[in-house]
Amino acid sequence: MAKIKTAFFCQNCGTQHAKWVGQCPACKEWNTVVEEVVQKEGKTAWKHAGAPTKKVAKPLKINEISTEKELRINTFDLEFNRVLGGGLVPGSLVLLGGEPGVGKSTLLLQIALKLPYKTLYVSGEESQKQIKMRADRIHPEGETCLVLTETKTQNIFQQIVATEPDIVVIDSIQTLHSDHIESAAGSISQIRECTAELIKFAKETHTPVVLIGHITKDGAIAGPKILEHMVDTVLQFEGDRNHVYRILRALKNRFGSTSELGIYEMQGGGLRQVNNPSEILISKNDDGLSGTAIASTVEGMRPLMIEIQALVSTAVYGTPQRSTTGYNAKRLNMLLAVLEKRAGFKLGAKDVFLNITGGISVDDPAIDLAVIAAILSSSEDIPIEKGVCFAAEVGLAGEIRPVQRAEQRILEAEKLGFTKIYVSKNNKIGLKDTLIRVQMASRIEDVVTDLFG
Repeated sequence: MAKIKTAFFCQNCGTQHAKWVGQCPACKEWNTVVEEVVQKEGKTAWKHAGAPTKKVAKPLKINEISTEKELRINTFDLEFNRVLGGGLVPGSLVLLGGEPGVGKSTLLLQIALKLPYKTLYVSGEESQKQIKMRADRIHPEGETCLVLTETKTQNIFQQIVATEPDIVVIDSIQTLHSDHIESAAGSISQIRECTAELIKFAKETHTPVVLIGHITKDGAIAGPKILEHMVDTVLQFEGDRNHVYRILRALKNRFGSTSELGIYEMQGGGLRQVNNPSEILISKNDDGLSGTAIASTVEGMRPLMIEIQALVSTAVYGTPQRSTTGYNAKRLNMLLAVLEKRAGFKLGAKDVFLNITGGISVDDPAIDLAVIAAILSSSEDIPIEKGVCFAAEVGLAGEIRPVQRAEQRILEAEKLGFTKIYVSKNNKIGLKDTLIRVQMASRIEDVVTDLFG
């Protein structure tokens, strides 16, 4: 009989300890270290005990390694393809995390139903009837999707050998358990072992595997941190369940950029792709309202027009409030200091609230000028002229600094019907015959004078 080994693991960070301790030295959390049974002897391959052994890899000279472009599998979902970098790479492991109820299972089931390839959807959380009810709402004609309700990895691999799917979806990795580990499903050891088995299967058969992962109350993916290191791509599905829009981001991507963004709209029949996000991020209010400004930003390769709202009011209490939603609060304080020092606006005794509409967070410094314009518009109670937008960074000396890919921002603004855009004087613009007027500015005082007189 194989010897049974035990080890102590922190359920918060996954650190292994030789003995039980009250506080984990790695993450400083209390009462998170538990004993788990680890059975390391007698492991078999992912298929069966008699599976042929893989050839031993040999080192190659770097100039002998093939550099052919990896073929990708089209998921027939433009937003999902964009975030992945063009589609699923054969043999890759993709981890999708998000809040409960945000639509992770709906997104992957929707993609699986519409794919022309044979897809195995493995669910450890829902029955086949529950999945069928959801599938009838999304895409009743899906004929290439196979549904399996199983949590034991050995049984899952038996069905994979029998059906030979082109894509495997696991919902979720925290519900799986392996016979090689005797601890409960969802524990650190089980998550690590099940993921290792799926990785071995994906790499040997060149079958892409998509995992759904639960997240903790802090927003991190549940399980050991090594889980995110083991997989090839980590996607985050964000959104408020009280709002209809969902945002898909790439936190890690070995085959593409991590700055791409995908936007969906939750509907009764599933998730609708939003191909033109600028339309939903800008309100359709025709009345001139003070405190709003439009900025041109870039997420990955996609230009976006976003609306920035600001509210400046007299501080009721002794200490003025500085509150932001979707924007860096420290950068807001810096811009307020620039306004007071360089432009002469006394905002030290006033409350300032800033909001980026649509529920998205933006780190692009190119929206600095739009933030300042919105704040001054609210402070002076003068609306900004309709059709005006901004794409420039503001420095500590009050100078208007250039931003990257300015021409792409200008073309996006022109496409959406804007008539005037403020950019830095140091930006080299080579566009000709554009309908939009490009206003060059070098200092913040020039922009304030031009906007508010």
